[in-house]
Amino acid sequence: MTSTATLAPPLRIGRHTIGSPVVLAPMAGITNRAFRRLCRDFASEGGSGDSALYVSEMITSRALVERNPETMRLIQHDPEEHPRSIQLYSADPTTARAAARLLVTEDRADHIDLNFGCPVPKVTRKGGGSALPWKRDLFRAVVGAVVEEGARGDVPVTVKMRKGIDDDHLTYLDAGLAAQEEGAAAVALHARTAAQAYSGTADWSAIRQLKQTVTEVPVLGNGDIWSAEDALRMVDETGCDGVVVGRGCLGRPWLFADLASAFAGSPVGLQPTLGEVTETLRRHAAYLVEFYGDENHGCRDIRKHIAWYLKGFPAGGTVRSSLALVDSLAALDRLLDGLDPDAAWPGDPAEGPRGRAGSPRRVILPEGWLASRELSPEHAAEVAAAEEHHSGG
Repeated sequence: MTSTATLAPPLRIGRHTIGSPVVLAPMAGITNRAFRRLCRDFASEGGSGDSALYVSEMITSRALVERNPETMRLIQHDPEEHPRSIQLYSADPTTARAAARLLVTEDRADHIDLNFGCPVPKVTRKGGGSALPWKRDLFRAVVGAVVEEGARGDVPVTVKMRKGIDDDHLTYLDAGLAAQEEGAAAVALHARTAAQAYSGTADWSAIRQLKQTVTEVPVLGNGDIWSAEDALRMVDETGCDGVVVGRGCLGRPWLFADLASAFAGSPVGLQPTLGEVTETLRRHAAYLVEFYGDENHGCRDIRKHIAWYLKGFPAGGTVRSSLALVDSLAALDRLLDGLDPDAAWPGDPAEGPRGRAGSPRRVILPEGWLASRELSPEHAAEVAAAEEHHSGG
């Protein structure tokens, strides 16, 4: 494993050096300030506080430019967060530029990631997310505009994308080269198409191809990293410069400590007891309550995490059902107190995929979108209207 670790030195994103080559993937409704804090806790407890780049959930550029109150709250960072990383979504170069200018001139971010990977129908049907790189001129215009604004404050810009719309309409090699030429500091590939959504298996060979094609900036790989061993294997098999971890850390924020240790050549592989897991779950809930400033809201939000935390453990259906309805920290404590804190890590049942995989689907696109790789005036008007309050990743 030590030889594999030498393939991945610290990750350099513009002026930033990340201790180990690990990025927390933006996930809507997940990677808020509370979750990022929890992940940082584990990394720092393992002595690796700078061991990852923790990216915010996706921020819609128009909502940011309009200073939507919820959006302005979502772009806030803890005082000790560094680099402060924000993912922007935009389908319009003018709005993307304005959003980036706000972040830079008001000193609200140290790194901007651009979302060209979202496969959600309400995004792709207007030409945004994973549909956008098909239009080469539009892709260059959005990336170039944000890079230009970022440069005013030495804020590097990275690009996250998918392989393409489907297997017949791949865009990642073109887009990777274009991003590099437009001044992006790194490119990250989720090695699935939009049509796959989160189903099937990530095609790591595409990451290897992208790394061989894009040679002047770091290439990061994303998809099917469920453990530190998977991360090392991805670097070994693809030659990528770092990994982007999404669903693999759901209910397992300690994965970032595992990753830091593994890339340092001394893999640990944390296997917490049920008591340690429930303590983490409880801390996560408290952070959410603080984040929302409302106990009920924080407790409603922790519900979706509970099944991920308890995956493979003997918790019982009744307790799980009750936890899924929890509405206060006191109620959460009562239920968690009923679990056996000494129950050992269950091994394989707790490992592997987590989160919904879904199934392949037809990608919803603007009418006539695939007829040309260039943007028509009609489609230009359509994507300019795509700046709505989307979610996805």
